[in-house]
Amino acid sequence: MSDARARVLEHLLTYSVRRGDFILKSGRTSSWFIDSKQTICAPEVMVDVASLVLERVPDAATAVGGLTMGADGVSFITAGVAAVRGRSLRAFSVRKEVKDHGAGGRIAGRLLVDDVVVITEDTVTRGTSLLEAARVVRDYGATVVLLLAVVDRGGTAAAMAAEEGWEFDALFSAPDLGFDYEGA
Repeated sequence: MSDARARVLEHLLTYSVRRGDFILKSGRTSSWFIDSKQTICAPEVMVDVASLVLERVPDAATAVGGLTMGADGVSFITAGVAAVRGRSLRAFSVRKEVKDHGAGGRIAGRLLVDDVVVITEDTVTRGTSLLEAARVVRDYGATVVLLLAVVDRGGTAAAMAAEEGWEFDALFSAPDLGFDYEGA
């Protein structure tokens, strides 16, 4: 395990994972919850998170983003670290609904029609937010090449992505954190 991976894993376990009784976005209950933004947005491991993401971003990719809020931290730090390292990746957010004023639409930030895109998310259980963002980006005219989560707690996103013809990857899985998958 790389030093960066070990540091991020330890940070996730110390600051992001919570045990107790939780209701998930799906309405299901769980004995654990992960607020991975506590790690993604922490200055002591932020660059490590971005480095791990960049290891998985294909060379052909020109943009990184996803559904706001879950993707924003991951996308923005990744694009920033990439820029410092001499790689140009545009960053963007997909709004949850169409904006009815200003320029309108669901895309905010720098996404071009011919971009090759990695869709990001902080944590996925089922993968619906990743798929929603990928569909919006595809319909916008860009090419989606990868759906990437920091944490996959559900174990179902890969199959759902494959049904749409997309690859899915995650930096960490529920088993990496000591839990069973909670998909469906």
